[in-house]
Amino acid sequence: MSPRKPRRAVLSVASECVPLIKTGGLADVVGALPKALKELGWQTRVLMPAYPGVADRLRAVTEVWSDPDLFGGPAAVLSGTVGGLRVLALSASHLYDRAGGIYQGQEGDHPDNDLRFAALSWVAARLCAEGTRDGWKPTLLHAHDWQAGLAPAYLRFAESSTPSVMTIHNMAFQGIAPADRLEALRLPRQEFHHSSLEYYGQISALKAGLVHADRITTVSPSYAEELMRPEFGFGLEGVIIERSQALSGIVNGIDTSVWNPAEDAAIPQNYDTAQLGNKQANREALLEEFGLGPTPGPLAIVVSRLSHQKGIDLLVEAVPEFIQLGGSLVLLGAGDADLEHRLRTLADHYPDRVGVRIGYDEPLSHRMFAGGDAVIVPSRFEPCGLTQLYGLRYGTLPVVAATGGLRDTVIDASVAGLAGQAATGIAFSPLDALALGRALARLVALYADPPTWCQIQRRAMMANVGWTLSAEHYAELFDELVASR
Repeated sequence: MSPRKPRRAVLSVASECVPLIKTGGLADVVGALPKALKELGWQTRVLMPAYPGVADRLRAVTEVWSDPDLFGGPAAVLSGTVGGLRVLALSASHLYDRAGGIYQGQEGDHPDNDLRFAALSWVAARLCAEGTRDGWKPTLLHAHDWQAGLAPAYLRFAESSTPSVMTIHNMAFQGIAPADRLEALRLPRQEFHHSSLEYYGQISALKAGLVHADRITTVSPSYAEELMRPEFGFGLEGVIIERSQALSGIVNGIDTSVWNPAEDAAIPQNYDTAQLGNKQANREALLEEFGLGPTPGPLAIVVSRLSHQKGIDLLVEAVPEFIQLGGSLVLLGAGDADLEHRLRTLADHYPDRVGVRIGYDEPLSHRMFAGGDAVIVPSRFEPCGLTQLYGLRYGTLPVVAATGGLRDTVIDASVAGLAGQAATGIAFSPLDALALGRALARLVALYADPPTWCQIQRRAMMANVGWTLSAEHYAELFDELVASR
């Protein structure tokens, strides 16, 4: 066994992290990557806001940093552990103790989100400069999405020697603030120009990170390429092109100890590639849980935020034909009110074949992946996506739009894919309801061929969807940056 590299310390900065708080895939990545990096000699601490209840879930809590005036009130960083993860929770009641979600209240987005996450970024830069009271000091900063976008900028403005990496999980969300917020956000006015903070007359936290980080990563190689095009770049494609030499696409992984059908305590019947017959018990239990009748064709699942980006409107259009071909659908998700209404209407129209649950339920999602035959991911754009990776892991064949990380992780059951015994799912393009409908028809045909279906299932379950390879890419990037200083 080769010796480990010298231990290094990375400060990972994000707005959410599993198992403490989650609204999407960002939290899964932030919670899982540190475990894989640890095996490669990188010690990670995750800096995140201490939303209500977060500090209570940490063990062995100590205060390791404080400031009497962090953007309008006192603040402290509390160090503790949860599930083997070292967390630095930023406690600042004036910023994070409030009702509603972590980004939104009953009236929409919290009006001071710019200040709330600028504070998180400011503290990240301070910790890089000062370290913590228990003697820990990061050698590298890893910022995730716009909520941490100002951290690399604060480092650069302070002329810090600490290198930084900015990871884009979703370019659509950019942390926009009015130009008159510069002073409140402790940003130098001389940096308000198109090569730094300015974005069409406003401030963009994400752009600040992209401009000032030493390196940029996205969560899949295809998404890195797509971001150079206007339809995916959301006005920042020029920045990506300009910084293309500093850009890497590293596909996400999943925590294969949490998502493991052979040991998952949340599912009725465990199984692996040698016991695929046991998956049938999960299928029957899922149909019963949603109150559906027998289905002659594949049982498809959808676990998704309900939005235009996720292509849920395309799904609504394509499902009736899928039902006619013998398929059934169960869906879990929440989001756009009109899409929620359209899905409920669909379920009312096909009560024996379509089941819909509006909301978020982690244990149910596990039961759905275990019981479904296929998982549909019709996103119009998808930086990486984790849903299709869960599907591969559970032998629930992904039906995906050929975009971003979906294209990078699912091998289409085309003539060539089947002949070469490489297929792990179905990919479709263009991104419209007609193409999705044709993909679902292909799914029904594959399901009607049990030997081929089982071969694809086993191949999908053997796909490398964990963090090992991706963590190695991150570790190499981190090592290169630290060595260059």
